[in-house]
Amino acid sequence: MMSRAPSSAPHKLSIAIVAPSLSILGGQAVQARRLLDAWRGDPDVDAWLVPINPAPPAWLRAGARVKYLRTLLTQLSYWPLLMRELRRADVVHVFSASYFSFLLAPLPAVMIAKILKRPVLMNYRSGEAPDHLRRSRLARAVLRDADQNVVPSRFLQTVFDSYGIASRVIPNIIDRRRFRFRARCPLRPRLLSTRNFEPLYNVACTLKAFGLVQRAHPEATLTLVGSGSQERELRELAQTLELENVTFAGAVDPQDMWKYYATSDIYLQTPNIDNMPSSLLEAFASGLPVVSTEAGGVPAMLTDGVHGLLAPIDDHEAVARHVLLLLEDDRLARRLAMSAYESTDALVWERVRNQWVAAYRSLLGRAAAKPQTARPV
Repeated sequence: MMSRAPSSAPHKLSIAIVAPSLSILGGQAVQARRLLDAWRGDPDVDAWLVPINPAPPAWLRAGARVKYLRTLLTQLSYWPLLMRELRRADVVHVFSASYFSFLLAPLPAVMIAKILKRPVLMNYRSGEAPDHLRRSRLARAVLRDADQNVVPSRFLQTVFDSYGIASRVIPNIIDRRRFRFRARCPLRPRLLSTRNFEPLYNVACTLKAFGLVQRAHPEATLTLVGSGSQERELRELAQTLELENVTFAGAVDPQDMWKYYATSDIYLQTPNIDNMPSSLLEAFASGLPVVSTEAGGVPAMLTDGVHGLLAPIDDHEAVARHVLLLLEDDRLARRLAMSAYESTDALVWERVRNQWVAAYRSLLGRAAAKPQTARPV
């Protein structure tokens, strides 16, 4: 009887993705969810979420409503969850922000992965990296010790390089089936912002710029999708500026975000600090011409005059001039929107998937042939 040749096909990778769940609305949670959705049913990768914000046991949930006690209860649930989930992973893929959240979420995952002898892929995603890495010797040491660092932009790779930390770029993904392109002709003064109401995103600058736009176009509208610590302050500013037609839409489920892009004509954001925001990719995919400040990694994804228009940070007058220019020049707006859409060709899952598979397999090498541990149902 002829013996069967051993199969040379690599085994299916088990990937624990340590990231926020959608109960913490933000760019990390959205990208983690898109990645998990993309891996569903994949022949090469079995990925699951290990939430950094697990719900505490039912008998402790009353305490979770108290700010600092909530952090303690979350950690008491998080560490045992990491021990349970990471031991069945081939690779631990850790989403990372900066400052205090770095200590609370990525650091425990890295520590437990090391104890369990699992390779760690650190996926650092914060636009605050220049200041965070300058201040934190611990963060620099953890990142240098990671088995691999993946960042979503050349901007962050340059920051990492400046501290001697090796990294590779794998961009954020965009689902163009959900955010469908539509040409706006004529362009109407219906503005949209989807940045949370936190100081680094400087939504106050957006409101001030809109005030100048509304002087020229009294019918102009502005929809603000988001929430955050500055909501009350921003509502008061809108009243002080006597703005009309401003809608505070609140936090919106990512599954429903496409509706706001579909009913708007211009995307506007004015951050002081940023990386590679998913919101810009969503605007690109939806056909909205974009006006943004030149914060962080934004210029690396939006070339001024090619994919949109850039203004100096915290310069609401320049921002307003750019919006008015788009409203005056439909041809320019259409050209920018089409170029921006074409730039997303490299960001669809079919183009990004193999980059992730290669990153995961590079951590295992030929040892990837080990038997797969069955996941409990």
